[in-house]
Amino acid sequence: MRHLLKLENRARCYESRQLVVVVLVAVTLSKKPAPTVPVPAAAISPGNATQVRELARLSIKASNVAFSPDGKFMASGSDDQTIRLWDASSWQPLVVFVGRSKRVTCVAFSPDGKLLASGSEEKTVQLWDVPGQREQRTLVGHTGTVWSVAFSPDGKLLASASDDNTVKLWDISSGREARTLAGHAGHVYSVAFSPDGKTLASGATDKTIKLWDVSNGRELRVLTGHGDSVNSLAFASDGKTLASTSRDKTVKLWDVSGGRELYTLRGHTGWVASVAFSPDGKVLASGSNDKTVKIWDVSSGRELHSLSGHTDRVYVVAFLLDGKLLVSGSDDGTIGLWGGR
Repeated sequence: MRHLLKLENRARCYESRQLVVVVLVAVTLSKKPAPTVPVPAAAISPGNATQVRELARLSIKASNVAFSPDGKFMASGSDDQTIRLWDASSWQPLVVFVGRSKRVTCVAFSPDGKLLASGSEEKTVQLWDVPGQREQRTLVGHTGTVWSVAFSPDGKLLASASDDNTVKLWDISSGREARTLAGHAGHVYSVAFSPDGKTLASGATDKTIKLWDVSNGRELRVLTGHGDSVNSLAFASDGKTLASTSRDKTVKLWDVSGGRELYTLRGHTGWVASVAFSPDGKVLASGSNDKTVKIWDVSSGRELHSLSGHTDRVYVVAFLLDGKLLVSGSDDGTIGLWGGR
């Protein structure tokens, strides 16, 4: 059963030369109130993954999205210079942050949900105070587009990946650059911290994944095997397994401690843009340029289900509500909500 929710944003955003203004949003909904999304009784698991169905469809134009750790808010970045904050229970827009670049390339919440980081084509990272609804500071140092940002689990560091072939670590409290991780021979598209915060993974157009020691910036290991650019990365909750996606149309699972490739997941017919583990680490979801979301069994590497319905590239997948809800964002201007029967 499919529900369509249209959100119409009628707010105006103003920006002076030196001042970024945060505007509270007035919302006009479609004729019916926002539907309550039914939450399935059981988490998406290998046992019920073949029964996952679409619960609702939201009309939200965005080029990237991120969810707060508690699942209460969604942030969406777009090509109109804005980052919007949404209530993830009613799916109503709450706040608009106006960035310094027309294209917002990535967004990420801090572990406590109080900060939001956004990257841009302007080679900068902006930090936003979510409760205060204002810009906190701008981090300057990259010399290319920033494609990915990630907070460390303790919230003290932010990692950013850029077209300048580097990863930078930033001290959140001071806004100073803590370290530059150099070694990739191509644009860096993705960064991800391990759950214990000791290791950082980065993926790049040089077809490699690098693992770094966060404490000293030392390169620990290089993972090779992809035949094209590495687009996204995700650690399992136990930190033992890393998932990577690539333009070579595959997803790979890696043993982090040994640097060994565990499985290559084949089935997508287009390059794979995003990947996410379920909270229990048993299931993996991937979104692709082939307009589908696939669900995989992590223990065997077997494809469990292919979710269709989007009409353009799926750029993000994320599990919410302890794995009971899978969210997919697409260039078709919609967010899909999926759950078990």
